[in-house]
Amino acid sequence: MPKNKTVRTVLRFAIITVGAALAALALEVLLVPNGVIDGGVVGIAIMCSAVFGLPTGLFTILLNIPFLYFGYSHGGRKFIIRCVYAIVMFSMFMSFFEDMSPFTNDIFLSVVFGGLILGVGVGIILRLGGSLDGTEMLAIALSKSTAFSVGQFVMFCNVFILGVSGFIFGWDKAMYSIITYFVVFKLIDIIVEGLDESKAAMIITDNPEEMAAQIMEELGRSITFIFGEKGYTKNESKIIYAVVTRMEVSKLREIVTTVDRKSFVTITNISDVVGGSKKK
Repeated sequence: MPKNKTVRTVLRFAIITVGAALAALALEVLLVPNGVIDGGVVGIAIMCSAVFGLPTGLFTILLNIPFLYFGYSHGGRKFIIRCVYAIVMFSMFMSFFEDMSPFTNDIFLSVVFGGLILGVGVGIILRLGGSLDGTEMLAIALSKSTAFSVGQFVMFCNVFILGVSGFIFGWDKAMYSIITYFVVFKLIDIIVEGLDESKAAMIITDNPEEMAAQIMEELGRSITFIFGEKGYTKNESKIIYAVVTRMEVSKLREIVTTVDRKSFVTITNISDVVGGSKKK
């Protein structure tokens, strides 16, 4: 994002607009005409539209209003502004695309491509700090006073919503909706976390200086020393911390075994990296 605050804000809302347009397009010209819905508030809005005959965008706005209170309490004013903007733009695009003819009447194609486009649209909005789904805001609030996590609340709500859709659109369409939900869920992860999956490595070795030099020379990665103490011997130890890409893990293992076969190494997945010199 640009350094200028005004330009950054304008660009953020412009990209959120694109995300809202993609989400609305996927629903109105691929999923809804074939009886397939999304989860969350949007799914409830689609079912209300089918029952009462009013626009889906109108129900999306009305149903999200109670959840905005929870979002304001836990996300702050900027978060709510982005959410309101995303919801309004999404509703407007839903009305705009409502009269368009479906891209396809093949339900399998609509599930695959509709899920892909919807996942990209919603993922863009989430990555830019907004949200279309009020159930996530409610889940955040309820998770603080119960033993259930945010993910468990969202999953329960969506299973219930998609189950109810079976009574309206038929059980085969409900099962297709569940498949769509998982496609969207995966695409959101890819958009929000990125395709370039990174790994964090922590290495405990008796030759930390030599190990660090080899990593920096052969992988071109910077490293950080974390000073610790071994549990049994009580000797001070330099722990090497480095972030590498997925493709570099095998080379890192080769370096470790070459320098010190007795090294202790842990490698974990990390979803995002900000700053530093991870990328060449």
